[in-house]
Amino acid sequence: MARPHTDIEAGRNALLEVVDDLIRKRGAVDISMTDLAAAAGMSASNLYRFFDNKEALLEAVAERFFAEKVRIMVEVTESDLPVRDKMYQYFARRYLAMVEQFEAEPDLLKSYLEIGEQYFEVVRGYVDLGDHYLSLIVAEAMEQGYFDNLSIDETVSLINQMVQCYTNPEALFYIGTAKLKVEKLAKIVDAIFLGLGKASLAKQPATPNMKVVS
Repeated sequence: MARPHTDIEAGRNALLEVVDDLIRKRGAVDISMTDLAAAAGMSASNLYRFFDNKEALLEAVAERFFAEKVRIMVEVTESDLPVRDKMYQYFARRYLAMVEQFEAEPDLLKSYLEIGEQYFEVVRGYVDLGDHYLSLIVAEAMEQGYFDNLSIDETVSLINQMVQCYTNPEALFYIGTAKLKVEKLAKIVDAIFLGLGKASLAKQPATPNMKVVS
């Protein structure tokens, strides 16, 4: 008889906590299924009830790592915020979630980033997902007259370059949160709309609500 879905999910979540513990102890050392089974106190055959293979384990680790950021992207893009506010919230809320990870356990975050580099093919989908949701905001802005004479892809690329320090977790290690303030991000977002928008829109006031919505 197959295990109830809730039992499988609970088992997977418990094993992902074990992965955290292993990374805390060993750093970004490659973790085998045998290592995980031993650390969890179960047989390898039992472990395969929860994850079909190592690829499935890595995908689950990535899904857990990005879960909060994905939730924010969906929530912001589906909101009724003005488009400038929407873009600010899109970046600011994800940045603050990243800062929370950094301040809670910087060594753990650093190790996960190193693992992400080793298995970038697993992470790539989440990078593309970020561009997808940003393109929805850009398309909405274009409907209002912004980013004239640019394609969506061009605009997304330019914006990503302008906000890179707020989306790349590694920036927290070499720049620090003292310099990466959301107030600065707010000004960058205004610069994006004023600099890439139509000249006729440049006189519009800056985004009125820069308070991060939790």
